[in-house]
Amino acid sequence: MRTTARYTALAAAGLLALTSLTACANDAASTASTAGSKGDGKGTKVKIMVGGLDKVIYLPAMLTQRLGYFDAEGLDVELLSEPAGVQAETALVSGQVQGAVGFYDHTLDLQVKGKEVESVVQFSHAPGEVEIVSTKAEGDIRSPKDFKGKKLGVTGLGSSTDFLTKYLAVKNGLKVSEFTPVAVGAGPTFIAALQQGAIDGGMTTDPTVANILDKKAGKVLLDMRTPQGSEDALGGPYPSSSLYMQTDWVNSHKDTVQKLANAFVKTLTWMSTHSASEIAAKMPTDYSQGNKLLYSVAIKSTLPMFTKDGVMPKNGPETVEKVLKAFNPTIQNADVDLSKTYTTEFVEKAKG
Repeated sequence: MRTTARYTALAAAGLLALTSLTACANDAASTASTAGSKGDGKGTKVKIMVGGLDKVIYLPAMLTQRLGYFDAEGLDVELLSEPAGVQAETALVSGQVQGAVGFYDHTLDLQVKGKEVESVVQFSHAPGEVEIVSTKAEGDIRSPKDFKGKKLGVTGLGSSTDFLTKYLAVKNGLKVSEFTPVAVGAGPTFIAALQQGAIDGGMTTDPTVANILDKKAGKVLLDMRTPQGSEDALGGPYPSSSLYMQTDWVNSHKDTVQKLANAFVKTLTWMSTHSASEIAAKMPTDYSQGNKLLYSVAIKSTLPMFTKDGVMPKNGPETVEKVLKAFNPTIQNADVDLSKTYTTEFVEKAKG
């Protein structure tokens, strides 16, 4: 009991530190394009909450702004940041923002809770996530079968890292009650929790992964940054990073949504024809945390997860539903209408 309390307190302290850092970062990272109020007059000013602006899996959000593609579409976009995708989801459904950049799986979870939300641009066809094991625990955790009794880091409870960790456990014969998920955010707080033994391992993304490997603080157990890695771990393509919005808002602001899709599809196409170092050079300098080479390595490792056109990958929604139904009792007992969780209307027009 005392040990558990100590770990919980440490994780809470780490999360508090992350929240403080994020609050400061929000002031700097929250940024608006300089376009005037051109467009349909129904909301050219758009606020988008990102589940971690500096995470490579959500890189298209800031890159689109840095490339000037929002401006080119006559949009005034403000990008905001929260440390976990589940917090971006909360900001969206509460009406604080018009769009969220986070994992597609939240659209299914929200549908069964009575909220109609849909992905309008699908950035990826793989999770971009990596299951890391600390150097102290690597002898005890050789596969997800060994998660029993362990403390595993996730960005936040109810986040996509939480979802995927639970699925990996269930897929390998465990119950979700047989391990302890610990909310440790990403970046420095995740790394500190790993080094200090507050977690035995956990799920995170680049650039956190690159920094952990560079510090020799852990090793890769499962790599889901590529379509093949997604296939091996999850049994199919797993659409993750996306721009998702409330369906009512999409239907009443189609011109604005089309402009957003145009901008993001241009970015995804640009990414597919440029190197990791060229992409890194376009990003804010502080994203590299003083190590430009390591940041380029992080981007290169994650690039395979991205789509080139923003289109939902074939059979992707079905894989996500299968994963969620494996451990989520609410979704297990619900009929999810996958056709209402995404639309390709806008990206198809953007491609054309």
